[in-house]
Amino acid sequence: MTQGTYLHPEAIVTGEWLEAHLDDPSLRIFDCTFSLEYQGGDGDPFRVVTGRPEYDKAHIPGAGFLDLQADFSDPDSPFRFMMPSPEETAAAFARHGVGDDTRVILYGRASMQRATRFWWMLRWLGFDNAAVLDGGMDKWEAEGRPVSDAPCTYAPTGGLTIRPRPEIFVGKDAVVSAMNDAGVCTVNALTEKLHSGEDGRYGRAGRIPGSVNVPAASLVNSDMTHLAADQAQRLFDAVGATPDKKVIVYCGGGIAASLDAFLLYQLGYENVAVYDASLSEWIADPALPMETD
Repeated sequence: MTQGTYLHPEAIVTGEWLEAHLDDPSLRIFDCTFSLEYQGGDGDPFRVVTGRPEYDKAHIPGAGFLDLQADFSDPDSPFRFMMPSPEETAAAFARHGVGDDTRVILYGRASMQRATRFWWMLRWLGFDNAAVLDGGMDKWEAEGRPVSDAPCTYAPTGGLTIRPRPEIFVGKDAVVSAMNDAGVCTVNALTEKLHSGEDGRYGRAGRIPGSVNVPAASLVNSDMTHLAADQAQRLFDAVGATPDKKVIVYCGGGIAASLDAFLLYQLGYENVAVYDASLSEWIADPALPMETD
């Protein structure tokens, strides 16, 4: 079994650190909250619900708000949350005040997944000065730290330099190829019931054939902080997602997968990718196989 160590602590900040640095003019703090509401029926069974109303009621002082579906997803894609081009994504971040000299802190409510998705997107662009607030808004409020209802928007910057890492997002062709490649481990970040096929709410029950399961929810503690490195490493080792392999992580739409990917990066894995459209795309193509228990 490999020994777990988080190698990039600069990409995770605590509430104590953030409160002490709220007045730092180089910081760009963002609430990234949204939720998926299951509505069933034909077509897309989920509806994206913005977290803006909760942000308006209370947020970390000085924090702005990022809307993934409205401002950072391809409007022409039939699938939610699909990445725009690098140029469009960088321009969207610049409009929200992110530039080469800023330090970005990302947080969410009820889950770290929303923050890690934006973190992974910034890494895809080649921006490495971003961090996730460990425990998010849940822990921040539980610790009695200050909140505000004052609107906040950062002044746009002149731009964000793109140093692309295109390999850290992949499409369905790469996932199909991985099904017969012993050197690739495909990891499902959804719940055990969705992975097994017991819960079929995405339309076709089950998982991508050959994939293993490390639910994103299993990688966080009850206070929404990430697991200790040894604990996280054991979960990945147990399903064969070892550092010598390429790991492709998927979920329903590339959000939960980003939490698995973020912690794999922390553990030192050098070849990790998120399947961007994930099951939203896979299930929509009847030619692509599904597997159940």
